[in-house]
Amino acid sequence: MEILHLYISPAHNYFGHHGRAADEHPTIELDSIECVAGHGIRGDRFFDYRNDYKGQITFFADEVYRALCEQFGVYDKTPSVLRRNAITRGVDLNTLIGSEFEVDGVRLRGIEECRPCYWMDQAFAPGAEKFLRGRGGLRARIVSGGELRVTVPSIVAA
Repeated sequence: MEILHLYISPAHNYFGHHGRAADEHPTIELDSIECVAGHGIRGDRFFDYRNDYKGQITFFADEVYRALCEQFGVYDKTPSVLRRNAITRGVDLNTLIGSEFEVDGVRLRGIEECRPCYWMDQAFAPGAEKFLRGRGGLRARIVSGGELRVTVPSIVAA
């Protein structure tokens, strides 16, 4: 699994905002994040949200992001609008549900699909929520902590 982007946000824009307008808290892109076992990502809005919270870290596949852009002809929005922590490439995230896996030395347990909500239609484009059903990403718990880093593609000399 490659990690292309890592994001945190200090507060919620959509979560818990039913019936109210979205907030405008920034999504911050980082080269690395600190994953704390049982707690979440230091500095993120879900850090210590609830005991043993199922979404201590969330993943989203770049392949799905690109298909979403193509489907709606939207090319001016980064994957940060999806409000997931890690944008990955090279793995079907749904296959990790119910499994322990390791990324960059951090042990994780895939819990469930990170189901898209109606806010996706506002954040990305009308119809995004329906398009993302069944491929909204992965919620995971952090089993053993450490630092996750953006994968730097190696350059191979010809």
